[in-house]
Amino acid sequence: MIALSSALPRTLAAFAAGALVATVALADEAAIRKNLPERLPGFPKIDEVTKSPIAGLYEVRMGTEIVYTDEQGNHLIQGEIIDTRSRANLTEARVNKLTAIDPVSLPLKDAIVWKQGSGARKLVIFADPNCGYCKRFERDLQAVKDVTVYTFLIPILGGDSPAKTRDIWCAKDATIAWRNWMLEGTPPPRAMGQCDASAIERNLALSRKHKITGTPALIFEDGTRVPGALPPERLEKQLLASRKSS
Repeated sequence: MIALSSALPRTLAAFAAGALVATVALADEAAIRKNLPERLPGFPKIDEVTKSPIAGLYEVRMGTEIVYTDEQGNHLIQGEIIDTRSRANLTEARVNKLTAIDPVSLPLKDAIVWKQGSGARKLVIFADPNCGYCKRFERDLQAVKDVTVYTFLIPILGGDSPAKTRDIWCAKDATIAWRNWMLEGTPPPRAMGQCDASAIERNLALSRKHKITGTPALIFEDGTRVPGALPPERLEKQLLASRKSS
């Protein structure tokens, strides 16, 4: 009974301290949400305000974009937080988490598919047929073992990209047409007559939904998203890491 009585004040004190911290955090968030848009006209809609790993510094999230500010929104910091002990880029890790895409949620029926070896490892690519980096990456992929590649065609580079995308998708064998063009430079046969190319529009809508604005865009098994092509050694490391964590 005595032990319980002596512990009670400490419990109440801890509860009160926790409540005070929560109240201060809410007040800081309210100030940030009020001051930033007022002082910076055109400031994007704030989706989330959370404490950063640095005392007194808050993370402000707008969609998948992150900036940092003090508790009153008096100063704005655009940049990255690096943990000097682990050398981890905490901002990059946070953005990667925000932009991750679950491959299981993707409509793979709208993708061109090819595989090498067992095909055990999975890689999703958003690509434009006129993208030079996509062509180089496609060639690099030929040396990757045991991978299944799903390519969502998105004609976003202008010119004849829409027509070429349609010709590839509507070919008798879209996979062969795609690889012939990307690897050999052999133009796909011109699509004649009726062809259901609605998948292309769905792919474009999908890319807009996930804010994919450049090609190639890579999605790995664990949802990790990488904008742009990776050199072979980095690609192999990411495939292994994604396989282990998925």
